Amino acid sequence: MAKQRILLSWSSGKDSAWTLLALRRDPAIEVAGLLTTLNERHDRVAMHAVRDELLGLQAQAAGLPLWRIPLPDPCSNDEYETRMRAAVERARAEGIDGVAFGDLFLEDVRAYRERNLDGTGLAALFPLWGRDTRELAEEMLAGGLGAVVTCVDPKQVPRELAGRAWDRELLAELPEAADPCGENGEFHTFVHAGPMFDAPIPVATGEVVERGGFVFADLLKADLLKDGTGPA
Repeated sequence: MAKQRILLSWSSGKDSAWTLLALRRDPAIEVAGLLTTLNERHDRVAMHAVRDELLGLQAQAAGLPLWRIPLPDPCSNDEYETRMRAAVERARAEGIDGVAFGDLFLEDVRAYRERNLDGTGLAALFPLWGRDTRELAEEMLAGGLGAVVTCVDPKQVPRELAGRAWDRELLAELPEAADPCGENGEFHTFVHAGPMFDAPIPVATGEVVERGGFVFADLLKADLLKDGTGPA
């Protein structure tokens, strides 16, 4: 029986990365590529604010082609849907069967994604849906996932978390109401290491700025230390 060819909606963050791992563990699925929307003015992943260069390094480490969808800034719903339709048409032409998402429990987000794919011939898959997010966070960390917080909503979590490693220490500092996976938009991450990658991506934290009510930490590709032991 032929495998389902699936595109993964890729934000550069931990939930997308763990979804990739889950898909690859399913013998009925072939992951055909990573589908990412980019702010075409700034050449960065929307909300995560990750540079396109780092996005490309992730795709390289995952051994998968990157399907970039550039979006204007600002982007109207009509323009967004127009550009997504073009991506869907390309997917159907290339024999893609569905798109997978890393959503965990937000019903309105899931319903929106399903509506967008309804009638396109592409299925919507949610491999991590319904997982307990505390258990999922521990599974990710125990599994070797390495991530950095790139965007923080300071109305929900401390602004000082921007640029920090997403690790057990950070989880212990989160406000009680905050989701450990940031599913309510508390924060967003960039994954630089994990079992879904052939090799880690060396990164360093650059400038931290506040823009549009959010705090962003700029990530840069890091050179190896002089002794060759790791990222600068």
